[in-house]
Amino acid sequence: MNPDQARLVADTKILQKVNRVHREAFAEKYPSQVEHCLRLVMERLQAGLDKRDGCDVSDPTTWRMTTIELRDLAETAHQLDTIRRHLAE
Repeated sequence: MNPDQARLVADTKILQKVNRVHREAFAEKYPSQVEHCLRLVMERLQAGLDKRDGCDVSDPTTWRMTTIELRDLAETAHQLDTIRRHLAE
């Protein structure tokens, strides 16, 4: 094996070790990241459902978000919660 090939093999082995470390770190942090994302989505949903400052529940034109935005956030929260529950099993 010539020196360039040996260097490439050594670099590949280093990258495999680094990638493994990153995968393990991701797997370790993933549950808390899912929970963090769920909190952010719920905070955004709560802000969209805020009834203060002229928001009339019976008049969607005064709402802070569209019905589609509210639906999407609620669906995302549901999906994140499902993932969170499966990780806890």
